Amino acid sequence: MQSNIPFDFNKVKELILKSENICIVTHRNPDGDAIGSSLGLYHVLLNMNKKVKVIVPNEYPEYLQWLPSNEKVFNYSTQKDEVKKIFESANLLISLDFNELKRTEKFSEQLENISAKKILIDHHPYPQDIFDVKISDISVSSTAELLYETIIQCGFEKYLSKNAAICLFTGLLTDTISFSVNCSNPRTFEIASKLLAFGLNKEYIHKKVFDNYSESRIKLLGYALSKKMVIIPEYNTGYIWLTIDEQKQFDFKIGDSEGFVNYPLSIKGVNFSALFMQRDDHIKISFRSRGIIPVNEIIKTHFTGGGHKNAAGGEEYKLNIAETVKKFVSILPQYADVLKQD
Repeated sequence: MQSNIPFDFNKVKELILKSENICIVTHRNPDGDAIGSSLGLYHVLLNMNKKVKVIVPNEYPEYLQWLPSNEKVFNYSTQKDEVKKIFESANLLISLDFNELKRTEKFSEQLENISAKKILIDHHPYPQDIFDVKISDISVSSTAELLYETIIQCGFEKYLSKNAAICLFTGLLTDTISFSVNCSNPRTFEIASKLLAFGLNKEYIHKKVFDNYSESRIKLLGYALSKKMVIIPEYNTGYIWLTIDEQKQFDFKIGDSEGFVNYPLSIKGVNFSALFMQRDDHIKISFRSRGIIPVNEIIKTHFTGGGHKNAAGGEEYKLNIAETVKKFVSILPQYADVLKQD
């Protein structure tokens, strides 16, 4: 099936074909879609005999570090000099799974000033207008899905491989939470089928991503649900909050809180869920919702962040964690009508 997405795929194809040194970047705290898409494209471009590098702003979860060519990824937080040289030699920058450069945080200024042409492939709303070409569609399940469409539309299908398919399928699997959200379009499952046809072991991939946690992470989850989850029935809302000391108590590592924000939504009557994680210099915020509740607008209005209608994230730098939670609870009456949907 051919995609009907009205984007300038010809321009993407032209830029890739004429570029030798290609740099792929994604957002800070990269998730499965970000890493899966980046490494999936990496394998496609390698098969096209391109010189290609993948750069991430910081470390990402261990449960994603099994992906093919994971060891080739450059981490800006620990390899600044190498990354600077890569940026200087690149003649094409492909940005995946983020809508504005500030989501890369510490190397955003370098990306903005890089002389290379810039391509964006992403599924978040309101993309920043600094790219030479944008493939941006909020209707797709994931950047991995949109990237697959881009590969097909550019005529690069013959460069897909089993390794590329593993990575793209992982992106698709993680952003849909094992095909439980954001996947009502039949095309999503058609693409999953195309990827599986490369001989993938779906059960193995699922196990590596969703059943590969440490004992301390599971104990942290138990603590969060039993001690730190609060349900507010009058606003059909639930939230969890964890301090740095509580995280240290359970030997917290990057990625350990992945999915925590979804648990309150599994409670009957809860339509809006939030997770607040204390960091050294800010509070990390995650929102999830059902139906018409626009959590991207809520987080953009009251905190710093954005995302999709039913899944968004952000930060709070001025308030401590207790004050952030208090602020969150105080804004709920403003959204009472949408929060009380059936």
